[in-house]
Amino acid sequence: MKKFNFRKVLDGLTAASPVGSIGGGSGSGAGGSVHPGGTAGAAGTPREEIQETLTSDYFQICKTVRHGFPYLPTALAFDPVQKILAIGTRTGAIRILGRPGVDCYCQHESGAAVLQLQFLINEGALVSACADDALHLWNLRQKRPAILHSLKFNRERITYCHLPFQSKWLYVGTERGNTHIVNIESFILSGYVIMWNKAIELSTKTHPGPVVHLSDSPRDEGKLLIGYENGTIVFWDLRSKRADLRAYYDEAIHSVAWHHEGKQFMCSHSDGSLTLWNLKSPNRPFQTTIPHGKVQRDGKKPESCKPILKVEYKTCKNSEPFVIFSGGLSYDKPCRRPSLTIMHGKAITVLEMDHPIVDFLTLCETPYPNEFQEPYAVVVLLEKDLIVVDLTQSNFPIFENPYPIDIHESPVTCTEYFADCPPDLIPVLYSVGAKHKKQGYSNKEWPISGGAWNLGAQTYPEIIITGHADGSVKFWDASAITLQMLYKLKTSKVFEKQKVGEGKATAEIVEEDPFAVQMMYWCPESRIFCVAGVSAYVIVYRFSKHEVNTEIASLEVRLQCEVEDIITPEPETNPPFPDASSQLPSLKSLSGSANTVACEGTMKDSIPCLSVKARPVRMPPGYQADLVIQLVWVDGEPPQQITSLAVNSAYGLVAFGNCSGLAVVDFMQKTVLLSMGTLDLYGSSDPYQRQPRSPRKSRQFAADNFCMRGLSNFYPDLTKRIRTSYQSLTELSDSPVSLELERCKSPTSENRENSFSRSRSSSVSSIDRDSKEAITALYFMESFARKNDSAVSSCLWVGTGLGMVIILSLNLPASDNLRQSEPVVVSPSGTVLTLKGAVLTFACLDCMGTLTHQPYEVWRDPHSADDGDKTRKRKLVMHSPSSSQDMGDHQFAVICSEKQAKVFSLPSQTCLYVHNITETSFLLRADVVTLCNSVCLACFCANGHIMTLSLPSLRPLLDINYLPVTDMRIARTFCFTNEGQALYLSSPTEIQRLTYSQEMCDNLQDMLGDLFTPVETPEAQNRGFLKGLFGGSGQAFDREELFGEATAGKASRSLAQHIPGSGGIEGVRGAAGGVIGDLTRARIALDERGQKLGELDERTASMMASAEAFSKHAHEVMLKYKDKKWYQF
Repeated sequence: MKKFNFRKVLDGLTAASPVGSIGGGSGSGAGGSVHPGGTAGAAGTPREEIQETLTSDYFQICKTVRHGFPYLPTALAFDPVQKILAIGTRTGAIRILGRPGVDCYCQHESGAAVLQLQFLINEGALVSACADDALHLWNLRQKRPAILHSLKFNRERITYCHLPFQSKWLYVGTERGNTHIVNIESFILSGYVIMWNKAIELSTKTHPGPVVHLSDSPRDEGKLLIGYENGTIVFWDLRSKRADLRAYYDEAIHSVAWHHEGKQFMCSHSDGSLTLWNLKSPNRPFQTTIPHGKVQRDGKKPESCKPILKVEYKTCKNSEPFVIFSGGLSYDKPCRRPSLTIMHGKAITVLEMDHPIVDFLTLCETPYPNEFQEPYAVVVLLEKDLIVVDLTQSNFPIFENPYPIDIHESPVTCTEYFADCPPDLIPVLYSVGAKHKKQGYSNKEWPISGGAWNLGAQTYPEIIITGHADGSVKFWDASAITLQMLYKLKTSKVFEKQKVGEGKATAEIVEEDPFAVQMMYWCPESRIFCVAGVSAYVIVYRFSKHEVNTEIASLEVRLQCEVEDIITPEPETNPPFPDASSQLPSLKSLSGSANTVACEGTMKDSIPCLSVKARPVRMPPGYQADLVIQLVWVDGEPPQQITSLAVNSAYGLVAFGNCSGLAVVDFMQKTVLLSMGTLDLYGSSDPYQRQPRSPRKSRQFAADNFCMRGLSNFYPDLTKRIRTSYQSLTELSDSPVSLELERCKSPTSENRENSFSRSRSSSVSSIDRDSKEAITALYFMESFARKNDSAVSSCLWVGTGLGMVIILSLNLPASDNLRQSEPVVVSPSGTVLTLKGAVLTFACLDCMGTLTHQPYEVWRDPHSADDGDKTRKRKLVMHSPSSSQDMGDHQFAVICSEKQAKVFSLPSQTCLYVHNITETSFLLRADVVTLCNSVCLACFCANGHIMTLSLPSLRPLLDINYLPVTDMRIARTFCFTNEGQALYLSSPTEIQRLTYSQEMCDNLQDMLGDLFTPVETPEAQNRGFLKGLFGGSGQAFDREELFGEATAGKASRSLAQHIPGSGGIEGVRGAAGGVIGDLTRARIALDERGQKLGELDERTASMMASAEAFSKHAHEVMLKYKDKKWYQF
């Protein structure tokens, strides 16, 4: 997809246009606009004080690295000299893996599935064959591989490819049964073709089927073994262009493997049998076995088994050969897991796998097919995993995998990304996570050790957090574009396990994944961590290095939204904001009347969805649950899913909201401070003056009224009681979905509104839209709560789905000593601000335009040994270090909704700048981030645009149509962080990281690993004089003479089309147009020529040395036998 970059055009524009008259995404005028009610002076003064340093030159978008397991793998290849592994996928992607840190992702533009991969061993190149019948040659001698040549077959379908070691001629088998030959250097088809009818002649009456195997004989490179699907095997003499022998078997062939001496080969078949053939007697196999077949009593052949899809036959010098195969299990055990069988001598070992086997490869000590193979490991590619088995130990242990391929161990449901976080966090998290490492791995080094990688210039620590469907949370070290798991937290451990019989009670709410993590909030400085789960609960965690045995504190909160039967509450009896005297730890709703409506069955009321463990629980070092807060059923209706979450360690408060209302909890005193419907938050400040509604005749219990659906309820292949059209993050299919439908109905969509549908217009005339106003954003900060305040105070900013911003004042105890005993009072400030669309994010800038950090408590271990004195003072940091003196007499509040961004001057509440980001689409994510010691607003739009705006003036700096949102997984997992970094889940198993920083784009080449490193190809073993004399004529075989144009002629032009690629000059993109481009191309060509000349010199020297050795050896033999008679030999 083309990427449009409007950076330069937008750089001169500002976003400050008259309020209410802004076109979608454009701005006009250079002066700050004045909000009605403000003054020109107030709007103009800050503009002169703040020098914005960011320009469009600081921004550029590019993908950096992809982590995780390749989604839907189809093919596997290994370079035994370079020691790098390649995996092809159904979506046309290739992942190339080497030592940890060497991980490269490339993509075929066609998106066609990869059928087969073949390395040009130790040449720094790779051939891929795709389902669209195209062959591609990839150049791996650059950090970002690119295609050098492509060859598209027009009339035949590719089924199998084989590239002999140190050959430049690729054999290509087709569905019609023909074998073509391609020159790897020019990627042109040779005129030499082995037609199927010539290969089988009149030996069979029917077509032999597609070519399923091609390989040259280890003994003689001039002989090619061709396997056809129907069981026919042809041993073709390339020189004489005729078949030396033909063999037949009455079962379909799946794969063929040679013995290294080239006298025998083994075939695997569709009936679960292995046949061993000898070239001297091809009439029938000299050995047939069905390894997993039951032996019949009456002496008949064993019963058939499942097909053996692949077999490898590897020899050892000092032990029996290894026969390794996948499949072939007995039909009478239908529930057996997919297995890999290793036969070594008489011992048969069956390794059961967790997922179906896609492919496997045996890693051997030598790249030469005619030497003892000496296998040492087996790489097994599964549908959802990659394992490597150690063959050198009798119990076949697996190697510990250093790659982060278990991201999808449980489906990812949400992500958070933190760049430039405190440096002590990574070692601390690793130290508590390292204690849970598994045992029993092979003690040998990971065998896929190719490539080279260094740290690069980027040194700041980065952490990625992933939340999962099973309730687990994983912390990853993401520094320097690598990924390594640090620590895993299981949030489900705070709840009782649901017994099978009790499932009915909550079945209508959550069936499969009651603990799925929906939202996370982390304060790296205080190490407070908070999760919101799909079953309407919030857990507050504190970090400790000490194990502890303690009971888990829990609270229940009643949040309801009176939509059907509103009876206006009398203000005297139920004040919306209770005063300090009524701050009891009572969990009753404070949001109006307590009507009940009868419904069928037992009325559920004040019951949480899950049960918190009541007994003391052992908590290992790491994150330990401090408080569990659960929303409860209200009048027979389940609690609504949580749509926003914020925690503040300095205040000791956690706030969360849903489409019913807002709750604020004091997690230090373990009390509920506020539990209120959204409408009541306004008090007398409600700009819409909603009217009471007449009662409805009956409650609607349609599917859309249940927000509490488990994430696995959205698997399309499972029949659930509640049928929905949603696509879940846990779904493992990438089918596109209507974003507008998702936008209105998705339970975890980015605007955090749950199960009610509403028009996307900004009109609020509909009563249905008034009735459920979701809380979509929360933010604690030191701010001016009211107009004309002279000093900042503690506030909670609340954003709603209708674009309303409500500021709540927090009255905290004056001294730290009173914090545990005196109540915190939450009261309305009366301030209400408005934007178009659901509010997404808040931020605060000081009077100099510097981002103000939220207040936090410096971390201390709650269970440390020296904490005998519980009155130890908390160390609070109330504002960012950059503004450590006075914060000044004003500040800027940055608010971004799904439609527009506004910057207000506080305390005057003047709207200084406004920018209408989009009219036709909506934002999915917006974050205020730091870049190059400055600050900007980064936005990701549902139409695929990534935008950045300067702060505070909201000038557009970047607008690139980067990523079409094809499914909701991208929409729900996209997040920005500091230093120009972002990420999203590109598939159910992979995280894609990208950068929007020009500096990082420029430095990316230095940070990426090298796939190719100069390694000498090992020398072939000395074959001995007599073996060389009588062991076949393989060395004398000249493929060039046989397949070249002079002898074989040209292939038919209509058969295949050659397409040149861009891989050789990938690094010249920037200079492609001018003289510099020509010079660069010339230099690359010269380098390549020099490299080839160097290789030629080395080969010449090697041949001379070999000739001298042979001459010396021949002379010694002549002297030895010179005086002997013929009968003395």
